Amino acid sequence: MLNTSYPNYDPTHGYMTEKIQRKYIDAAIESKILPAEAHRMAEIVSLSASNNLSKPIQFWQLYSVLGPNSIVSIVHGFYNKVYQDETWFRSIFARIGDTSHHVRTQSSMWLDVMGGGFKYHGAEFRLNFHHQHNAFEIMNAKGAERWMKLMVETLDESQAYMAGDQRVRISINTFLCYFMEKYATDFGFKHDGIFGPTNAAIKRKLNFLNMTDAAIEALPEAELREALVGRRGMDISENTDRNELIQKAKSL
Repeated sequence: MLNTSYPNYDPTHGYMTEKIQRKYIDAAIESKILPAEAHRMAEIVSLSASNNLSKPIQFWQLYSVLGPNSIVSIVHGFYNKVYQDETWFRSIFARIGDTSHHVRTQSSMWLDVMGGGFKYHGAEFRLNFHHQHNAFEIMNAKGAERWMKLMVETLDESQAYMAGDQRVRISINTFLCYFMEKYATDFGFKHDGIFGPTNAAIKRKLNFLNMTDAAIEALPEAELREALVGRRGMDISENTDRNELIQKAKSL
């Protein structure tokens, strides 16, 4: 079993880290991936990955695990594929700069968001400007499909850079999915591709002893039911109605 002692590398906020973290958490709360109190949960907002392997690594914690060299190596592997790809796709990147240019700028953005400090000067304004004025030819369904295909191939070949922690790939997938959905919304295109599994939903553990009656009454039925079902000696059936669930929770 993997033994970890994160952080392997000391993380720090960059130009984008906190803002992207807030936006992602807001979206994840809305989609039920993170609990409503996620902005106040240390294990989520921390820049250091958890050493509890049952807990996911948030993408702003990746630097604490991987450090700069592994992150740059993954980005470098991707652009090697880009510059060996079909003429249409390759030419768009070549018009902007050579491989080293793209590796330098993309890895700076990754490092900045992932907890590696102030690396991507200009933050979201620079990122948006780049896509609107430099990379606009691939900000569409066709470009997204090609970009995702090459990135998935890169990640599949980059296990050596992922610290032996299976959560790393899932966290990178989550990072990439978040930004791909952002670009799809910003540029009005749809895509069907996936990078692979993303971070599973974190469900809060309810301690009814520390909750007021009003707080218990405000819980969604599904959350009430799930919290009660696992309790030893608790008789909960599919026919148990919401009011009865509330009374059982209050009695604990």
